[in-house]
Amino acid sequence: MLRFDLPPVWSRVTRVEAFVSFVVCAAALVVTPWLMLIPVVQGFVRGVLGHYKCPMHWMLARVFESRGWGGAKENPGAKMFANKLLFVASSAAIVLYLMGSSLWVIPCTVLLVFTALEWAFSFCAACWVYGWWYSKFPPRTQ
Repeated sequence: MLRFDLPPVWSRVTRVEAFVSFVVCAAALVVTPWLMLIPVVQGFVRGVLGHYKCPMHWMLARVFESRGWGGAKENPGAKMFANKLLFVASSAAIVLYLMGSSLWVIPCTVLLVFTALEWAFSFCAACWVYGWWYSKFPPRTQ
C-alpha cells in the first residue's frame, strides 16, 4: 500500500542504510551477535515510526539532499515493510542467541544477503514482495 501520509525517501539514502545494515550483520557474524541489537532498533524505528524518525536516516537525507546525491524519491511504504522484516529477522537472531542456539547465524546471514542485494544492485526483495502482494490482494476500500 502506498503511503502518502509520510514524506518520500531518497533511493541512495536507503541504499547507504542497507550498506550499514550489511556491515553490522557481517560484524555480528565475526565479532559478536550482540551487534544485531543495532538493526533491531533501526528496523523498529524506520519500519514502525517512519524513516525520518531515525537519526541516521535524517542525517543522511540532509547531507545527500544538500549535495544533490539523493537519487530518486521513493514512496516509503515498501521500505517501511523491508525495515519491519529487518526488525523481525534481527530480533529472531538475538532471541536465538539468548537461547544458546547457534541458529542465530541463519537470520543474520539472510539479512547479509538481502542487504547486499539492496546496496549493491538496488534490488529490495522485501519491496518486490510488498508490491506483488498488493497487486494480488489490494486493500479493501469502504
